[in-house]
Amino acid sequence: MVGVSTQPARQTGAGPDVKTFGAAALLTFGAGLLGMVGWGLLSSGFGFFLGLVVAGFGIYWWKNLHGKVITKNLPTKSVVILLVVNIVLFIALVLLAQ
Repeated sequence: MVGVSTQPARQTGAGPDVKTFGAAALLTFGAGLLGMVGWGLLSSGFGFFLGLVVAGFGIYWWKNLHGKVITKNLPTKSVVILLVVNIVLFIALVLLAQ
């Protein structure tokens, strides 16, 4: 077909900016949660360190998945999955605190 573009449509408006901000906030919050869950599991600074190492590998995986750590054109599905992971980590932290 003549005149048909094969490139994906670029998103416009505030949506991509909101998703980018949300992903940056969730990645940061999730890294801290992983550190605190590690502390809660091992009750030591070493557990916190291991949690941060796991967070580093998670951010590295996120970068390989999306090309950059913070990118403008994130799929909504990725941000929602990141939110769910953060909620699960938060619940685990609350349960460890009891």
